[in-house]
Amino acid sequence: MKKTGILLLVVTFVSMSFTNPIQKYNVDVENSKITWKGYKPTGSHEGTIKLQSGSLIKAGGVISEGVFTADMTSIKDADGSARLEGHLKSADFFEVETFPTATFKISNVTTNDTSNKAWITGEMTIKGITKEIKFPATISNSDETITITSETFQINRAEFNVKYKSKTFFNDLKDKFVNDEFDLQVTIVAKK
Repeated sequence: MKKTGILLLVVTFVSMSFTNPIQKYNVDVENSKITWKGYKPTGSHEGTIKLQSGSLIKAGGVISEGVFTADMTSIKDADGSARLEGHLKSADFFEVETFPTATFKISNVTTNDTSNKAWITGEMTIKGITKEIKFPATISNSDETITITSETFQINRAEFNVKYKSKTFFNDLKDKFVNDEFDLQVTIVAKK
């Protein structure tokens, strides 16, 4: 009787493995993008950061894992200001000589059965500091390609020890501060 039960369990597991295969998708870094926008009382700046690498794992038809590495040395200002780009790369902001990459590791994807909308939760690491973040996204999922398009969401730079003109760290800035929250929008294209 025990042998029959164990055999049935093994057969069930093996058949599930074939009906719900685990599939790996590698990020197409040329067609993926990260856009950012930062704010201060007198205006805003925006630009891009390139992805360096990444992968997604799909199990049972849904995304179960993912990890992405952003090349922080690739920070670009949309207006082409080399001065601003250099400042963002400096120790005042992202300190790219010491921390050339930032990462995001997916820990959970919650989808709505009636749409492609999802909530993606994961651990973001910037400047060696890891925080959990959650953001809404649309997922387009086919056998060969997965595309994740986030809505615009905000990151608090102070949580990652990015101090320049931050009201979290300095209380005498008056209107000479830079907002702690900045916008991110991410589009990830991953292929088998």
